[in-house]
Amino acid sequence: MIRLRDVHLELDGPAGRVAILRGIDLEIESGESVALTGPSGAGKSTLLAVIAGIERPSRGRVEVAGRDLATLDEDGLALFRRRHIGLLFQAFHLLPHLSALENVALPLELLGRRDAPARARELLAEVGLADRTAHYPAQLSGGEQQRVALARALAADPPLLLADEPTGNLDSTTSSRVLERMFALCARRGATILLVTHEPEVAARCARRLLMRDGRLEGAG
Repeated sequence: MIRLRDVHLELDGPAGRVAILRGIDLEIESGESVALTGPSGAGKSTLLAVIAGIERPSRGRVEVAGRDLATLDEDGLALFRRRHIGLLFQAFHLLPHLSALENVALPLELLGRRDAPARARELLAEVGLADRTAHYPAQLSGGEQQRVALARALAADPPLLLADEPTGNLDSTTSSRVLERMFALCARRGATILLVTHEPEVAARCARRLLMRDGRLEGAG
């Protein structure tokens, strides 16, 4: 599902070029659940952005779902993400002027799906929000917003879910519920999960753990 070969990323900083990723080699098979751990500033979120095609590496090869991302232009990358990658963030990133139903339906509408509203309603029911479809993000709790974001991320049945600290803004009870639904929904679809987290109990839910430090992958557990 994911294959990285000698991936480097350098960005311009006040004192010159800064190395963010330093020779990343990584393989993740379809259906795997992998936790990416390590201290703040290690490059974990940047690595997710590279895998999602949001950031292009300075050098190296990035393959996702059998596709070399370097062969895609920006429009091609956007379409590839819509079809193949679900993105789930700590900050939810719901559109405040859209209802829960409209937030979940949006990626399907962008793909031209005529069944977008009906499919969105089904997904919200799957995450336990059948009675909250007309509510706007400001009317939802943090856990409910994250469940809407999860439904949106999985709307197009992507084979890959990239989750960046998805429970960081949630209390432990709500975090556990969101994770249970996330892993259950992905298992049902056979989706691959790559999860960035600082929380050992969250990482422990994944089949494999990777440690990142100073832009390098140091080990796996």
